[in-house]
Amino acid sequence: MVELRVNGAAHALDVEADRTLLSVLRDELDLTGTKYGCGEGQCGACTVLVGGKPVRSCMTPVGSVAGKPITTIEGLAKDGALHPLQQAFIDLDAMQCGYCTPGMILAGAALLAANRDPTDEQIAEALEGHVCRCGTYQRIRAAVHRAAEVMKGGPR
Repeated sequence: MVELRVNGAAHALDVEADRTLLSVLRDELDLTGTKYGCGEGQCGACTVLVGGKPVRSCMTPVGSVAGKPITTIEGLAKDGALHPLQQAFIDLDAMQCGYCTPGMILAGAALLAANRDPTDEQIAEALEGHVCRCGTYQRIRAAVHRAAEVMKGGPR
């Protein structure tokens, strides 16, 4: 039995502790926003937040995150409102196929929680290892900057 706290809800799951967090999120909790990409922790598609920090869920044994707060892309919005970075991705067309989007947004949201005014270099560092097959990196960086402005009370 593994106890998980995902998107604010407690779940007691009868799963093996060495099973990947990704497979439990997708197959047991039906949270399919977290994507399987490379399966080796190299592409970032499977990124979720554990205790507010980005984690590659394809490489994380579910037992290692038992009891810790886990946030998936489905849990980032609050009270029916998208997170400013989710909205910025939409507003600036920062996605094409969308496969990398959940991981990019969660890594970017973790950056913005720690740094409300990141530089281009800090954004690049935070998103290091996140692969966008469509190559929208400039729009992704612009979306992080837009979200930072909104979070500081700037224009939407």
